[in-house]
Amino acid sequence: MPVPENETRLDEAALASLLASGTGWTRDGDSLTKTFTFKGFKGAVAFVNRVAEAANSANHHPDIHLEAYKTVRIVLTTHIAHGLTDADVDLAERINSLEMT
Repeated sequence: MPVPENETRLDEAALASLLASGTGWTRDGDSLTKTFTFKGFKGAVAFVNRVAEAANSANHHPDIHLEAYKTVRIVLTTHIAHGLTDADVDLAERINSLEMT
């Protein structure tokens, strides 16, 4: 099965725009990371479920860490590419839109 094009290339301008957007995403080597904090456990878990649905729809799955009962840390990378791709940037932007829904 061929690798999807969005998992083999990286639009550096789109990545730079995401990182400069002030939305909290940072680059950590070959991954993108962002931490979200909610009022409590229920809100954090609801967000995790929304991220899981978006990831399944995109067929691109991040590492999701639920920490300190109300904090969620998302780590995005494309394992097959051994680094960042457009799939990571696209999912990061989608995750941003899920924070308040």
